[in-house]
Amino acid sequence: MSAALIQAQSLDVSHPGADRPVLSQVSMAIHPREIVTVVGPNGSGKSTLVRALLGQVAPSSGQVRRAQGLRIGYVPQRVHIERAMPMTVRRFLSLPVRVNDAQAAAVLERTGVPGLGQRQISALSGGQFQRVLLARALLNDPQLLVLDEPTQGLDQPGIVAFYRLIEEVRAETGAGVLMVSHDLLVVMRASDRVICLNGHVCCQGTPQVVSAAPEYRALFGAEAQGTLALYRHRHDHDHDHVDEHVHGPDCGHHHPAQKA
Repeated sequence: MSAALIQAQSLDVSHPGADRPVLSQVSMAIHPREIVTVVGPNGSGKSTLVRALLGQVAPSSGQVRRAQGLRIGYVPQRVHIERAMPMTVRRFLSLPVRVNDAQAAAVLERTGVPGLGQRQISALSGGQFQRVLLARALLNDPQLLVLDEPTQGLDQPGIVAFYRLIEEVRAETGAGVLMVSHDLLVVMRASDRVICLNGHVCCQGTPQVVSAAPEYRALFGAEAQGTLALYRHRHDHDHDHVDEHVHGPDCGHHHPAQKA
C-alpha cells in the first residue's frame, strides 16, 4: 500500500464549554488515488474533522500526520461573497494567489466551465459556481483534494455530474480525495471507501460493506436501505486497501448541542 497522504490517529476534538467531545478517538487515513467519503447525521462532527485535518482546529488529543510538503486543494462548505461587489471569475481565481490568464483558462476548461473568466461571480448558477470553486482548488496541483459538502444547492443531475467530474480529476491527477457529503446514493457510487461518523467512527470500508452495516442502517434508516438496494459501484482501477468493516460504539445516538 502506498504511504498515506494524511492520517488521523486517536483524534479527539472538543469545543470550550461543551460537555462532551465533538470527535472521540477518530482514526483514518487517505492514500493517493482513492476517494474517501465521510457520511453522518447533522452534528456528527464531519466538518470539524475536515477542519482538524486541515490544521484549522487543534485536537485536544491524538494527532494528524501529513505527508511532507503535501499540497491540498480545498472546496469549503460555504463561501460568502457579497453579491453587490463586482468580481469576475478571473479575479476570483487569483485570490489569494495570483495566476496568469493561461492557468485560469486551463483550469476552467478542465472543470467544464470554459469561457467564464469574465462572467460575474454573482451571475453564475449553483453548478457553475461549484465548478469554479473546484477550479480554484486545483490551481496548485493538489495531491489531496478536500471537499466539504460540495454539492449543496445542486439538483440531482448537477450532483451526479459534479461527482463524475471528481472521478475524472482523480483519474487524471492521481490525487487522493476526501469528501464530506449527505448525498448517500451518489456517494456510494462515487467512493472507494466510506467512513460513517457520529462523533466517532461507527464503521468504515468499501461502500458495499458499509451500506450493509447495522451501524450505517441505524443512522440513516430507510435511506440506508435504499443505498443498499440500489448500490452499483464500478471502477477501473485497483484497490490496494483492505475491504474492512470497522465497528465503533453504538451509533444510534446523536450528540445534542454539538455543531459539525
